[in-house]
Amino acid sequence: MMLITNATIVTGDEAGTIHHNGAIAIEGNRIAAIGPSAEIAAKYPGAEVVDATGRAIFPGFANIHTHLVMTLARGVFEDLSPPHEPPFTGGLSPIPLPPLTPDEQRVMCELGALEALRSGTTAVLEDATQIENYAAAMEATGLRMLLAERSWDRVGTSIGDPAEFKRDAKLGEAGIARIRALHAKWNGAAGGRIRVGVSAWAPDMCSPELLKNLRELQQELDTICTIHLNQIWGEVAAVQAHHNMLPTEFLDSIGFIHDRMIGAHCRCMAPLEEKILGKRGAHVAFNSAIAARRGLSPRVCEMAEAGCNIAMGSDNMAEDMVEVMRTGLFMERVRRKDGRNPTPEEALRWATRNGYKAMGVPDGGWLAPGNLADLIMLRTDRAHLVPFLRPVSVFVHQGQARDVDDVMVDGRWLMRDGAILTMDEARILREADEVSNRAWARLFAERPDIEVPEGFRPLPALTAPGAKPVAMQPVGPQRIEG
Repeated sequence: MMLITNATIVTGDEAGTIHHNGAIAIEGNRIAAIGPSAEIAAKYPGAEVVDATGRAIFPGFANIHTHLVMTLARGVFEDLSPPHEPPFTGGLSPIPLPPLTPDEQRVMCELGALEALRSGTTAVLEDATQIENYAAAMEATGLRMLLAERSWDRVGTSIGDPAEFKRDAKLGEAGIARIRALHAKWNGAAGGRIRVGVSAWAPDMCSPELLKNLRELQQELDTICTIHLNQIWGEVAAVQAHHNMLPTEFLDSIGFIHDRMIGAHCRCMAPLEEKILGKRGAHVAFNSAIAARRGLSPRVCEMAEAGCNIAMGSDNMAEDMVEVMRTGLFMERVRRKDGRNPTPEEALRWATRNGYKAMGVPDGGWLAPGNLADLIMLRTDRAHLVPFLRPVSVFVHQGQARDVDDVMVDGRWLMRDGAILTMDEARILREADEVSNRAWARLFAERPDIEVPEGFRPLPALTAPGAKPVAMQPVGPQRIEG
């Protein structure tokens, strides 16, 4: 039994309950009690006591849409968005993501998980290919994870291309086989902390036949499914060209939209599509930071009013959910021209409780007796947080990832007093930088037709004199997401 006392506790419950000078009791991987410090301490006299004076306890963040390997492209793809008007030719960047070996892929995903943990994330939905290459490393982080292995069957292009749909049925079957294999090995691992879901790449990258098969697989495996949806205007044009319908209409026509589906992005939507999602009880990943970088904004308020569950994701190149939460608040206020709505409490709910719900974890994302002990502690003795008058508002408006000093998942500390306990941070940072140098050097050496972005740092020689080239095993489609 552990007892954390003398804290400001933001429960994130429906009533918005906040305990000042509060305590939280944790037994195993569950919250046993929350209340005034003196009362809870008297109830559990033999508990291990953690004095949280000067700390605030919040629910941990749930990032329901990310691609951890994309840390490889920090500072590169953020400025290479595709056009929002025709002509559309496909792809989200003129530069591909460099191919990686499985070991290199693992390192970059460890880097993403490290940043996620440091910013207070406790639950992650990872949407990627060949997750088996790094699933063990993700389990070791201690984070709660839903690993969504991806399938698609369109070849010869990427998202957002209205050209002819060329299908390779075997490619789709291979994706389904990967999903089955990952599920058989990893679903339920670490006492249920690791689960496996189903990912369809996007409506314009999957045939109706594959989407129907993936829907059947999702029902068979009794899990969550996710799909990039209405991500860019080129995708909308492509689905209209292929099916004479809008993307959400198309998915609904084949029964793919339901209350265990997460639509990522949903930022190029017609009102009709928003209503379809709401009617089906679908979940929406509001990926605010990448949306801002793309210059696109989803109609979050309208989707929520239609009945969608709004949650949040970081998507590409960054895992900072503090930034995601605040950016989402700002974007919606600007879009609505409303300086009061959404409220900080609503933004916090998107980033915590609603995300756990979308991931199929109903007993997490807010702090209550019986719920999972997934929580974070912030230091409030920071110049930008003092005075800590309205805890939720201060954190949403002024908080930074570095304020997160402690992270707990399943009742276990993953970060304590600013120190990561489950990963070798120094090794990961060193190796990730080395991987980045090698991977980008290889790409530019092998593809002299690619223009090196302005300001790119000098890269080392591809190999030392006399060294043998690295045997490459590309991992997944080499295109940017988000």
